[in-house]
Amino acid sequence: MTDYKTLIDAETWAFIERTNSYYPPDTIDYTIAQQRAIYDRMCREFFAGYPDGVTAETTVIAAHDIPIRIYRSATPNKAAMVLYVHGGGFILGGLDSHDDVCAELCARTGFEVVSVDYRLAPEHLHPGAFDDALHAFEWAAKTYDQPVLLCGDSAGGNLCAAVAHATRGHAKRPVGQVLIYAGLFGDRSKGSYVTHAEAPMLTVRDIEFYKHIRTGGVDRTGDVTLSPLADADFTNLPPTVLITAECDPLSSDGEAYRDRIRAAGGHATWFEEPGLVHGYLRARHTVGRARASFSRIVEAVSVLGRGNWIW
Repeated sequence: MTDYKTLIDAETWAFIERTNSYYPPDTIDYTIAQQRAIYDRMCREFFAGYPDGVTAETTVIAAHDIPIRIYRSATPNKAAMVLYVHGGGFILGGLDSHDDVCAELCARTGFEVVSVDYRLAPEHLHPGAFDDALHAFEWAAKTYDQPVLLCGDSAGGNLCAAVAHATRGHAKRPVGQVLIYAGLFGDRSKGSYVTHAEAPMLTVRDIEFYKHIRTGGVDRTGDVTLSPLADADFTNLPPTVLITAECDPLSSDGEAYRDRIRAAGGHATWFEEPGLVHGYLRARHTVGRARASFSRIVEAVSVLGRGNWIW
């Protein structure tokens, strides 16, 4: 059994305990409405505000009725724009859940950031969320002169990768993608799926629950828009930085995705953050390891947005 008492430091344990006080580990046993209320309250409790000089405008992609929030810096960097897709197991979250994360990403890179409020399950089963993410990318590619960088965490990382696979043949494809503890539906019989099956913050049981809700229980084996790692072709994907938490069943997905892109001749790198847990973005102001990882995320967004590769 994995000894989390030695892997996870005191700061991170304090973050886990604070999270659990708002969002108990058994929350998936509640109704969807209850889960959303619990999650939204937790996000409000962790809200860190906006950095100076960042403004936000909430609007909609009219052609597809997709709400978005656009973040702008007082000192803009026009090299690229960031399309951010939030996490939440495909059933939780929205424009408010990752509001401060997007604002800080905008402030620290100077890039305009557009957050996408995609449709959630179970009201909208797969491919509803994927379709919205794809439409948002196509809108951004048409609307902005600068390149579009994909960035997302957890479920949002899954959607970013699926969009990257779907658009690699487009005239204006993503300039890069930064995937943060993304669920890419890798091999559940080995690696972190086994070692960290009962990790704090996210378990294999949780992952199976979210997948079932997203698909309505339908077997979608081989559907690349659901499971990017199921693709047989990893050529011509954008330069990719994968950042995962060591104490997370999903961590091995980052390694596997990196290896597939590299084997196909592309650029990809993977960072597994020692001692961190799923959802640590909310700990970026209180946990040293999470703060360092967020700086790594900012660097990855900045470098890929400029069209560079340093790894």
